[in-house]
Amino acid sequence: MQSVEEIATEIVRREGGYVNDPDDPGGATNFGVTIHTMRRLGLDLDRDGDVDATDVRMLSRAQATDIFITHYFVRPRIGDLPAPLHATVFDMYVNAGGNAIKILQRLLTEMGHPCVVDGALGPQSIGAAHAAAEQAPAHLVDAYGIARRNYYFRIADRRPASRKYARTRAGGKGGWIRRAEEFIAPRFHLSPAAFAERVASWG
Repeated sequence: MQSVEEIATEIVRREGGYVNDPDDPGGATNFGVTIHTMRRLGLDLDRDGDVDATDVRMLSRAQATDIFITHYFVRPRIGDLPAPLHATVFDMYVNAGGNAIKILQRLLTEMGHPCVVDGALGPQSIGAAHAAAEQAPAHLVDAYGIARRNYYFRIADRRPASRKYARTRAGGKGGWIRRAEEFIAPRFHLSPAAFAERVASWG
């Protein structure tokens, strides 16, 4: 089983370097850390009295890794979930914040382990996750990964500007879908034909 440090290092690698895409609500981002997160944490790296894109550019890989471990793994209590869920829920929390927990809570409820869908891990949700892991140890991680993939599809269904993250210009799987499928067993990956059918309504 990977350590949290190893998982965080992989997330930083997956996120890549500095970007500032006008279609991304996260704004200026470096190694997956958004300018909004840096402002919330008061990370004025150039010490000029504000947190702007320059500070985002200055962020190091090590700083990003530390931010993720502290604020996206420890504080939301992802470490209290069954160990097989750590990597995928942690990765999704970096990508989608509390929605990562809501996806899990909805999934657990659908599996017969009801919990409040509030985006926060407490005793009820953590207990439900452990009960589900005992009930279906070979399927929970795949089920969560598939739920992640469906979450991305729903965003792109509603928001045309986000479709470029789910489908490449050539018509193949975009970064969002490839990211979700990194945590899904290959037998549950969408075939090129199934993917094309799923996104056909996007034009």
